[in-house]
Amino acid sequence: MPHNPYSRLFAIPGATAFTLGNLVARLPMGMFSVSAVIMISDVRGSYALAGAVTATGLAATAVVAPWTARLVDRHGQARVAVPATLVAALGSLSLVLCVRYGAPDWTLFASYAATATTPNTGGMSRARWAHLLKGDARAVHTANSFEQAADELCFMLGPVLAAFLCGTLFPQAGTLIGVVLLVTGVLVFAAQRATEPPPHDRRDPTDTSAATKSLLRARGMPALLIGFLATGAVFGSLEVVTIAYADGQGHKAAAGVVLALQAAGSCAAGLVYGAAKPRGSLVRRHVLCAAAMAAVMTLPLLAVASTGSLIVLSVALLCAGMATAPTMVTAMTLVQRRTPEGRLNEGMTLAVTGLLGGIACGAACGGWAVEHLGTAAGYGVPVAAACCALLLSSAQACATSTRARLRRRRPAPPHVSSAV
Repeated sequence: MPHNPYSRLFAIPGATAFTLGNLVARLPMGMFSVSAVIMISDVRGSYALAGAVTATGLAATAVVAPWTARLVDRHGQARVAVPATLVAALGSLSLVLCVRYGAPDWTLFASYAATATTPNTGGMSRARWAHLLKGDARAVHTANSFEQAADELCFMLGPVLAAFLCGTLFPQAGTLIGVVLLVTGVLVFAAQRATEPPPHDRRDPTDTSAATKSLLRARGMPALLIGFLATGAVFGSLEVVTIAYADGQGHKAAAGVVLALQAAGSCAAGLVYGAAKPRGSLVRRHVLCAAAMAAVMTLPLLAVASTGSLIVLSVALLCAGMATAPTMVTAMTLVQRRTPEGRLNEGMTLAVTGLLGGIACGAACGGWAVEHLGTAAGYGVPVAAACCALLLSSAQACATSTRARLRRRRPAPPHVSSAV
């Protein structure tokens, strides 16, 4: 086997094919919201309407996505992902037609809400790696790092591609091409049946074990999901505050490039982190990564407060991004460890839902801080969110350590010898 850990991953038969299909399907995830905002604001002339429509889609996704993931776990990826994707594609096409032909505003909300059935392709890919690499913790660590880097790459390129298509061709181009990419990618991904994890549909209705109860009641999951909420707030607030700061400097068009540097730093750090051999317990690594993220999130604040230079801010964001991917990798690995077998898609979709909710909350808090406290003070929001994530991971580590000590101190049951 090759020594490069990523080469070892793709030496597995079928791994390259499902990864390529998944990347094509994942790229539109960073395109749809930007395309919708540009399309609606350009044709209807209202950013408020565009923002409300995309917010409705996000709220619908938070409700529908875990349900879709549960169906994927029970009936298989191909059987559920393909029809769910087709429903989402029809929702996007309906949005294009409603905007183009002047349909009532409520039809825009209904159409975009239908896109909430889009399956979590990143979660399905991670579930395949967990199935193929079962029992090899280091290989799973490398696979999760690769998937996180792929997330960063797609969310870095998606908005840029959407803005380019809508600006160069016509306002609906970003959404239409995104639909083509999504459907094509999911069909290619679903066709790789040899690497698909088996469905887990046979359950005893009287079983009350961890395999059937709500994942929100699983040990350690609530704190972990709240940690995803805090991490998402870091991303959401950074985006809004950076756009506002670049606009205040008279370089609003450069905001996308500046944010892309943050995503590039995260992508590079994720690949490097995946190639390194993990040391120490997973819980301890999560705390250390969260501490690093909280520390480097002070760099953009210091850059703006001390220099006011957009170039210095760009360098600070590049450095700040290098701590987010390792934090996400360790958190996703913890989700895999704490999710019962056969429910991995559901567990990781809950994590993504928490992340999206955090992004929305962070964007709102960042916007409020910029408007009422100033742009420089707005960079205190991602710092506060990162510190919350650190406190949650530290508390979780302390609880895990306490439970381990109690188990060690618990006396063994008395041995009863049988009479001869």
